Amino acid sequence: MAESPIVVVPVGADDAALDACLGALEAHTSVDTRVWLADDAQVGPRGYAVIERWMARTRLQADYTRRQRSIGEVAHLDEVLAACGDADVVVLAPDVRPTAGWLPRLVACLRADGSVATATPWCNAGEAAAWPRIGEINLPTHDPDALSRAAAAMPALCPELPAAVCHAVILRGTARSRAGGLDTSSYGAWYAALVDLSLRLAGLGWRNVLCDNAFVLRGREGQPFEGDMERLAVRWPGWHARLANFLMRDPLREPRARLETLLAELGPPDPQRDLFWDDPVPAADPEGARAGDAEGSTPGAAHS
Repeated sequence: MAESPIVVVPVGADDAALDACLGALEAHTSVDTRVWLADDAQVGPRGYAVIERWMARTRLQADYTRRQRSIGEVAHLDEVLAACGDADVVVLAPDVRPTAGWLPRLVACLRADGSVATATPWCNAGEAAAWPRIGEINLPTHDPDALSRAAAAMPALCPELPAAVCHAVILRGTARSRAGGLDTSSYGAWYAALVDLSLRLAGLGWRNVLCDNAFVLRGREGQPFEGDMERLAVRWPGWHARLANFLMRDPLREPRARLETLLAELGPPDPQRDLFWDDPVPAADPEGARAGDAEGSTPGAAHS
């Protein structure tokens, strides 16, 4: 059986969003999942208190590492991904709230087709993967459990995306290694570096797809740093036109409409739903969670 992916959360300065993210991650992720909270010296005292409290209570196989000095978003994430070797990795933005079933569905999408290099779930603020309206920041007005239940009934066709989107993405480790990892010298934001990686993967014959039966929630879209989009345009002259054409043609119109119909047709939730974990497995020992030194841990030391 293939090893389960590592969930990497590049934690940031928004402690309230991080608290909500970790709460949803805890509620909707199997207890045997490896989670790496990777801090590029961004978390302040309140955020560190959130992490410390969560690490003390989590049932997940979690680790936290913090750099003494920041090296930048892309360089730090590339360092973390390199430390994961050829393992499949999910990068989850620290302000995202996963819904039930999110991770096993992403894994199934990646492993159902060996040509898939990246799989991105639906998100209310997901640009090309946005729902219910493409390219918009849609207010999260629906119940997360209802969204998950409706998404679970989707046919899991994994349609093509122009590139992976940075709210949440599973990366095939072997494909990532073959593409050479992230370009740490050209881009400042993970948003732009992920687009570049996706296009390089596509050039090597891999696919970037939508995991159409998984959903996560977010309050905003990812953003490029100053100069990132210009550098993307120089390296990939057709990228902006391709993305604009995708948003205007909206090839995901039918699956988005289908998800909306499924949501409208949902019956009442199982009254005993809250009594069970999403993926029942034997409980892990909370004392087994290990936190990296808050002043000087290096990414990778957490995964022995």
